[in-house]
Amino acid sequence: MRPDALAVARAAKGFMPDDEGMALHDAGLDGGRTGPLLEIGSYCGKSAVYLGTAAQSVGTVLFTVDHHHGSEENQTGWEHHDPEVVDPHTGRMDTLPFLRRTIEDAALDGIVIAVVGDSPTVATHWRTPLGLLFIDGGHALDVAMGDYSAWSGFVADGGLLAIHDVFENPADGGQAPFLVWQRAVADGFTPERVAGSLRVLRR
Repeated sequence: MRPDALAVARAAKGFMPDDEGMALHDAGLDGGRTGPLLEIGSYCGKSAVYLGTAAQSVGTVLFTVDHHHGSEENQTGWEHHDPEVVDPHTGRMDTLPFLRRTIEDAALDGIVIAVVGDSPTVATHWRTPLGLLFIDGGHALDVAMGDYSAWSGFVADGGLLAIHDVFENPADGGQAPFLVWQRAVADGFTPERVAGSLRVLRR
């Protein structure tokens, strides 16, 4: 990974440690040889830099899908709320300007394509097979499972599915991503890699 881009990824707001970010980058290099990459949950662009540099290296692109008003756990009063990303004009979270700045700082314009909207709505109109799908949007069970249901069918044969914040022990974190991982295995995805809370499976 380019050292300048790695520095941008590390500095960006977000919730992904280095080891998980580099494992995601490696998955992007692998999946990107099959087709374009797509992540659900952009936030401020940290994971988009790891995936975007991978896409750039193998000659594809990353689509990053987010409505940019924050997940439930990002809202006021919740553990992961950051008042810096609240738009003073609307009083709502708006992480899109932070994503744009991160992507520009990482020199990934044209590689990382921001799709601003509700994930299941975008999926309804999507048609392109994916080399890698990364699920890291809202962590409420209905939201996480909805993202999986809407998008997993687009993973190409031989492509990868990556899921973030998978914790088998409820004491370590919320269970929705773990339940999504269990469903993916039941649906025929084969577990391949683990890095911290990141799980990577292959179709």
